[in-house]
This record gives sequence, structure tokens and C-alpha cells, in this order.
Amino acid sequence: MPADSTTPAFARPLDIGPLHLRNRLVATAHGTAAVADGIPTAEDARYWGRLAAGGVGMAITGGMSVAKESTYRNRFLTEAWRPEAIGGMAGRAGAIRAGGAVAVAQICHLGRETLGANLFHSFVGPSDVLSPREQTSTRVLRTDEVPGIVEAFVASARNCAAAGFDGVELHGAHGYLLAQFLSRTVNTRTDRYGGSAAGRVTLVVEIIEGIRRAVPGLPVGLRVSVENDAGGSGLEDFGELLPLIQQRAPFDYLNLTYGMRGYYVRDMATEQPLLLGHSAALRDAVGVPLLLCSMFRDPAQVEQALATGADMVGMARPYIADPDLPTKFLAGRSDEVRPCVSCNEDCRSFDPTALCTVNPDLAPAGSDVRPASPLLLPLGPTRSNGTHPGRRIAVVGAGPAGVECALSLADRGFVPELFEAGDRIGGAIAVAAGTVSRHGWQRLLRFYDAGLRRSDIPVRYRTTVAPADLEGFDAVVLACGAAEDGPVTQPGAIPASSSTDYLADPPMVAGTVLIQDDGFGWWPTVSAVEAALDRGASSVVLLTPGGSFAGSIPPESRLQLMERLRGRPLDIRPLTAVVGTTGDGVVVRHTLTGAEQPLAGDLLVAIGRRRPRDLPTPAGIPTWVIGDAVAPRRVSNAIAEGRAAAATVARAIAVPALV
Repeated sequence: MPADSTTPAFARPLDIGPLHLRNRLVATAHGTAAVADGIPTAEDARYWGRLAAGGVGMAITGGMSVAKESTYRNRFLTEAWRPEAIGGMAGRAGAIRAGGAVAVAQICHLGRETLGANLFHSFVGPSDVLSPREQTSTRVLRTDEVPGIVEAFVASARNCAAAGFDGVELHGAHGYLLAQFLSRTVNTRTDRYGGSAAGRVTLVVEIIEGIRRAVPGLPVGLRVSVENDAGGSGLEDFGELLPLIQQRAPFDYLNLTYGMRGYYVRDMATEQPLLLGHSAALRDAVGVPLLLCSMFRDPAQVEQALATGADMVGMARPYIADPDLPTKFLAGRSDEVRPCVSCNEDCRSFDPTALCTVNPDLAPAGSDVRPASPLLLPLGPTRSNGTHPGRRIAVVGAGPAGVECALSLADRGFVPELFEAGDRIGGAIAVAAGTVSRHGWQRLLRFYDAGLRRSDIPVRYRTTVAPADLEGFDAVVLACGAAEDGPVTQPGAIPASSSTDYLADPPMVAGTVLIQDDGFGWWPTVSAVEAALDRGASSVVLLTPGGSFAGSIPPESRLQLMERLRGRPLDIRPLTAVVGTTGDGVVVRHTLTGAEQPLAGDLLVAIGRRRPRDLPTPAGIPTWVIGDAVAPRRVSNAIAEGRAAAATVARAIAVPALV
């Protein structure tokens, strides 16, 4: 593509040694868990091939272990050190290259940052420094064992090259083994692999030298991260360390990201790229192309990064949400990109493989789309009533299930109409999107709004639908959502609100806000706590019959939440149930001892049970129910059922050819 003043910087090609990238957009390493006994499956290859076909310049595959002591017991990480894995890795590399992208394999040793319960072997590290994320001590590597680590990386790189990868990337980020050796606080060795900066880089130097000897000409990248741990490696440290590596064993590009294990996959509370504008000095110090990562989401951010010291910009979760992101960015159609909202709910659970809350096309092995089953109501025949040409579909409810269904129906040639009781689309996620630290849902709402306008789908706001209003439609999809039970209070009790009503417009309360959790610790509780603190509460008391606070939200989100709440006036009381209300507070009971006591407060916010709303059931018209109107669940269920409902309608009702 010829460069001119209107061509975005990310559209320009880039050469890294022998590697030619068609653009500056890079899919950074992430796992699919579509790996069996350490060997990538055909499903894994299909995933990476689809991602590459979306137009990315380079795809870096992750989760490739270099040694048995860095291998999970479930073996869903690629075991790059085993020759038996070359065939599966070749499928992955070949799929990426067939899609037009450069294929790079990231190889890693986890070191001390490994869940001991999930390993068969003891994990190792440079020194006896306990990780804040592990309860088990590290077995310290003897000096004569370190060359074995070098050979593990070299053998893995050799296998990657044999599998057809264009290059390898050494994972020296997020507190894993290479980062541990580079760290001035974790590496307390006194042999040649520790001590001064020159000693701490020796392991990385020897690995690069070994790869150069074993596979001459194979490009080698290095990934490092600015660490959030106390005493962790920062930009100044890397400004000293990386030039030392370059002097002794040059690498071909630098991948710079943020965070330790548990913190680097930022959730939607982080709204801007953390390292944007901070990479120029490090790039100048190392003198190789720099790949900048962490929380990039839109073209403006990418352009700013490339204008302030980066040569490439890396993303992972956005490509999981929409592998066609590069094609859409390059065509100036960024409003058509199905957005990653950084919810961390499905892409990080690997249950059974990497899925995506907002992308129903990403499915487990054996399925073309995410499994979902819209509920057919026994109200009439499942085919057109003949009054209309079979194309006019009513969708009641403009939450994620309803909007997804309407857009999918329009794509299939139907003429959907949306009915919404409120004054905006989004349903429950519209409430969440307005709360503290949950603004990521606004991205999905903007995507849906743009899609409705492009497809010219009418939305009838402030409309309460009765069965008679649905006469004349060829089919009906009910996505009416669920409503939350309000708090049970006694006459004269303190002001009380459901979490839904409270979060829709949190009042200023200067005193004490009592939050009554349902015992499950999902996002409404978290959002209520943060909203109360944000709106001036002098203290917030979280009362839960469960054993913990925020116990159900994704683990990485929980760690980041604790960062935000540190030092705030929050009193968490587990094993505590609210059993009554008074004029100045509540009565609580300890769920184990049964002891009761009064607790003063100025406002009670209760997380109540959510129940499906009453349905406007039409007679004689094929009708399906989806999303929370079936049973209140997650956003992923709503979106998948919305997409599935459109496919179900299409199978049930023949659409005449359009002229």
C-alpha cells in the first residue's frame, strides 16, 4: 500500500531482518487450550488460521513451554521441548502463514510463577525468594543446572523452526523465569548468573547465543514487562539491562508490555494503554523495532503509539473478539469491529477452551458457534402464518440478546423491529456501563448502536408490548430480560434500594452505606461498593453470608479490584446475613454462631434475586425466548442465544428471494 498523508501509520509494512510484516498490527501471544497432551490440535490451527486471515501483520503464538517442570498437569500448554509436538506446531504455523501473517512462536519457562497444585514437578527459580502469588518455596537452580535451562530454550526453538515458524520470542515478562533472572529483587545469586546487571542478563544472553548456533538466521524477539510488584523491574531497569543483552547477543525486536502474573491481563477498569507514550527512550536504547502492548483498543491509540516510539502495536483479546479487526481498521471501518470489553470472563477461563463473551463465533471443538438453545414457546405453528412474506420479525427487548438477534436477523434478510421498554439499548449492561470501573461495556453498546443504524433497524423505545401489539409479525423473539427483587424492609426502616436501582443513579451519601451481598460476590456487589465510595460515603460495610468478597468475579479482576480498594473506608464482613431492618440500620446474624447484633447505617443497597420478566405471549405466532428472559445468566449466554435465535428463525421460516 503506497504511503501518503491519509494512510494510517499502522498500514505501513515493516521488515524485521528477514521477516516482512504487511502492516504494524500484531497479535500477541495468547493460548487457546485447544491442545491435547501438549500437542496443538486441528482446532487450534483453525483458530490461528482464522486470526491470520483477518489481516494481522504478525501472529505470536503463546503457551509454549520449554521444559517438563514448566508444564501444567492438564497439559493444555504446547510442549515445545518435545519433538512429538512438532507436527501439531506445524499445523499452527502453517495456518498462520497461509493467512498471510508472519508466524512467531513464543517460548517460555514459568519458573516460580506456577501453581504448584497443577504441576507434577517442583518448580525452579534463580533464588529462594517467595513469589507473592505462591505459597510454595522455589527450588533454587544450581549453577550447573542453568545450562540445562539454556538447552531447553534452544531445543524448543529448534523444534519451532522445524515446525515452520518464522521466528521465536523469548518470554521474559510477567515475572516468569527469564524475568526472575533479570530482576534485581528476585535474583540474589552470587554466581555468574546474578549480582550485577551484567550477571543477571547472562541467562538470556546464553539462550540467544545458543539459538543462533542451533538455528542460524532464525529471528529472535524478546518480551519484557514493566512490573507492578514492589521493587519490580521498570523502564529504567530495562534501559540498563537490554543494551547489555544487545551488546553480547543481539535480539531482533523488543516486545514491551505491563504487569506481573495476575495483573497483566487488565480488565475494563483500565481504560487507556498503560505504556502509551513511554517507549521512545527504550527503543532508542536497544536500537531494534519495538512492539508495544497492553490495553490498545482503537485506531487512535495505535496511531499515537506509533507516533511516540513504537514500531508495532500488539493486542490479544481484541483479536479474540474480532479476528477481522485489522481489515476493518485498514478500511476505516473501526465502528464495525466487535469490541473486546476486557471483561476477562471467557477468554481467561479455558473452559473447555478459550471463548469470548462478545464473540459467539468462537466455539469449543466440535461446534461451529458457541452452543445456545433459544426456548420455543408452545404457542402455535413454527412457520409463517401466511399474512406477510415471512420476513417481519418482532424482537421484544433491546438488551444484548435482543440486539444481537435483531442484527443477525437483518444479516439473514429478515426485517426485524425492536421494542424496548426503556429509553436506551443495553438492558442490564447499560446499567453496568455507567458504573465505576465498568465502562468497558460502553464499547459493546456503541458497536450495537452503530450496527442498528447501519442495518436501519427501528427501535421502538419506551414501549411496553402487549400480545396484541405483536399481531401481524411472522415470528416473535422475546428478550425481555430479568428484574431484580427489591430489599425486604420493615416500616420506618432506613432507605433501601435494589442494586439495579441504586447503580442506575447512585445518590450522594455522606454517611455509612450498607451493601447486602447475595453470598455469591458477582459484579453488582462490586459495582455497588465502588459506587458508594465514589459518591462520598464515609464508610461502606459489605455484608455477605458467603465466605469472601467478590469471590465469583474473574481472578485477575479480583486482584485489580483489591488494588483499587486498598486504603479505602471499606469494612468487609463475611459469614454475615441481614435478617432485619431498623430505623437507623439493620440487624445482622453470623451464619455460623447465630449471634445477632444491630448495625448502624444510612442507606441499604441489597443485591437481590433476578427473575425473568412476564412475557407478552402472542397467540398463533412462532415465538422464541432468549437471554435472561429464559433464566438470568451471563452476557455471553444472552449474545449466543441472540445469534442462535436468528438462525433458528431462519430455519423455521423460509424467506423468499429478495429482488
